[in-house]
Amino acid sequence: MKKSYSLRKLFNDVHLWLGIASGLVLFVVCLSGTIYTFRTEVEEMLEPNKYKVEAGANAQVLSPDALVAKLEQELKGQVVSLEIPQDKALAYRVGVAQKPEAGEHGKKEGAAAPGKKAEAKGGHGGGRPTTYLVNPYTGAVLGTPEGPATEFFSTVMQLHRWLLIDGGVGKMIVGVSTIIFTFLVLTGLVLWWPKKIKNWKQGLKVKTDANWKRINHDLHNTFGFYAFLLLLIMSLTGLCWSFDWYREGLSKVMGAEVFKGRREKPMSTVATADAKDLTLVDYLAKAAPLLPADGDTKISIPADDTTAVVVSKSQAGFFALAASDKVQLDQHNGETLKVELFADKPLNEQIVSLIKPLHLGDVYGTFSKILYFFACLIATSLPVTGTLIWINKLRKKKPAKKAARTAAPVAG
Repeated sequence: MKKSYSLRKLFNDVHLWLGIASGLVLFVVCLSGTIYTFRTEVEEMLEPNKYKVEAGANAQVLSPDALVAKLEQELKGQVVSLEIPQDKALAYRVGVAQKPEAGEHGKKEGAAAPGKKAEAKGGHGGGRPTTYLVNPYTGAVLGTPEGPATEFFSTVMQLHRWLLIDGGVGKMIVGVSTIIFTFLVLTGLVLWWPKKIKNWKQGLKVKTDANWKRINHDLHNTFGFYAFLLLLIMSLTGLCWSFDWYREGLSKVMGAEVFKGRREKPMSTVATADAKDLTLVDYLAKAAPLLPADGDTKISIPADDTTAVVVSKSQAGFFALAASDKVQLDQHNGETLKVELFADKPLNEQIVSLIKPLHLGDVYGTFSKILYFFACLIATSLPVTGTLIWINKLRKKKPAKKAARTAAPVAG
């Protein structure tokens, strides 16, 4: 009697054929994602002298203003940002843009004339500012974040995003494969779910004393279940980089714009008669009571006199949440223009602002990176173990069909 085609069988077939269709691409994408997880840690390990500093017992850090003045003179540029880590043993990160042309200087050294906006984001020179690692005790430039592994990790990211295929084709392939991966994760959970509740413990462990086929099946089934939630988060957030329609749709569903920060600019300011000659120390002092939590501090310095000074603070440490609090100050008198505390934002805005760290794995600092690394490693293994399961099933079907043909009665 022919068996009926059950819903579970449907999920099994969908899972199987989608997995076969996308297996190679998903293997490459997941492997590259696994490698990229600890990029920062690897680069810092290769060149520790650039990222860490030593200070004597009585050493004092230079004031932000003295440090900026020294760097602008030495680097012949305009400092547009200064990152001050909470850990005193770490180097500062300083963003330096090309100096404006002669005649464009305003009241502040290195600033454009009143009302004249910068020609490029972060400075005047038609390009992005260069980031330098600086010793805060001596003002010595230790180098830039680019190092021996930079090109390697850049290639890994291009492989992850568009398979090193230009023209949007690679991006489309990765995007479609990510959609497929989302279905694989969901159907995989359905297939993992035991037919009888009393058998649920079997899906939580690998039977290591069984034959290799059973071990391979358990590796696919059990590890896939343990990584289920993180893999689903990775796939759903990853689609934000692949498709505009998905990103826009998610923004509407969440009620908050995804990647809004990319196009956000500081608030406008206007010079008045009561303008004060404020220093970076003054701005940091005014921001301190508004951003009381400990953490890494960043101050963005306007390239002209028409925008606000932005001071932000983010958590640091093993379990640090990848979120920041921000205050905008009028650069002319130091008055508070706007305060944005992450904890005060609605839940939907909090989630949307964490899309990138949720995908990269640093949403909770090193702790979540470790979890994501193992989840990515499992995701890399799934196409391999899944293919082996499929091959084993094909081999099992062939003898069964042959036996059926042998046993069939001859007509006549």
